[in-house]
Amino acid sequence: MKKTSTRLADGRELIYYDLRDDTVRDAVDRRPLDRTVTTSEIRRDELLGDAIAVASHRQGRTYHPPADECPLCPTQGERLSEIPDSSYDVVVFENRFPSLAGDSGRCEVVCFTSDHDASFADLTEEQARLVLDAWTDRTSELSHLPSVEQVFCFENRGEEIGVTLGHPHGQIYAYPFTTPRTALMLRSLAAHKEATGGENLFDAVLERELAGERVVLESEHWAAFVPYAAHWPYEVHLYPKRRVPDLLALDEAARTEFPQVYLELLRRFDRIFGTGESPTPYIAAWHQAPFGALEEFDGVTRDDFALHLELFTIRRTSGKLKFLAGSESGMSVFINDVPPERAAERLREVASS
Repeated sequence: MKKTSTRLADGRELIYYDLRDDTVRDAVDRRPLDRTVTTSEIRRDELLGDAIAVASHRQGRTYHPPADECPLCPTQGERLSEIPDSSYDVVVFENRFPSLAGDSGRCEVVCFTSDHDASFADLTEEQARLVLDAWTDRTSELSHLPSVEQVFCFENRGEEIGVTLGHPHGQIYAYPFTTPRTALMLRSLAAHKEATGGENLFDAVLERELAGERVVLESEHWAAFVPYAAHWPYEVHLYPKRRVPDLLALDEAARTEFPQVYLELLRRFDRIFGTGESPTPYIAAWHQAPFGALEEFDGVTRDDFALHLELFTIRRTSGKLKFLAGSESGMSVFINDVPPERAAERLREVASS
């Protein structure tokens, strides 16, 4: 992998990740852009103990542009985009309309391929490995920023999810705090460790799932399963079998095997509802240990946390979506329409021949 860092016309950082070491990236952003101005603010909810970001500048962000005006495609002639070069393998750049900025963290866009009509599932294993390497590099770089406590790499796909740019891409959020979802995991981890005299909850969950009926696929270094208490109709958790706290700690064997396993999972998601459906909308979310202090989670260290990816769709059956209505949105109590055992069975049925 070759990494080349440059600056866009408004001062934002852009990084090319290339498969070939001899690739030259010297194109200049020719757009007449003013410096980016953001108004991100973190506010804490005293009753719930969590935080929200207020980012009013995002109201003007790009919204469903036609394909020939996509800002994530490479620049072609006088059609200028966020990527100055005429081609790329993987690109990461600071979001022009970030939810988090400055002392409130940082937001980046990850373009998986220059092919506007592709998806992550269409990538080759070599391309998918390059994306993994980019996620890992950005996790390392962002973790050293003084305002950052947790790094979150994720992909939203599909208009049903709320995606406003059709080009295959994901995002990275670098939060200035430990996110509420991670805090819940850490509290459960601490309580289980104390109650069992030191047993790791992640290890216990993975061992139990591998012995059960909800395994979707398993390889030498990775395991994918539908969790016992899945929140979403089709939800898969992907774990490296050797517990590590973050992407940085994955060994070479797990990195090498990841593209094959992950691409197969994504392709199964595209097959579960049949060929007559539009591509399955999904969210793919990496959960990594925070880089900040963990004193409030008694007896827990970063090494107790288990890196894992959660992949889920909001589609519950052919042509129907799962909406977060009163119970889910008002009380955070999910109601799942599909038994997790049946979801796992269905995801095994659509395996590649």
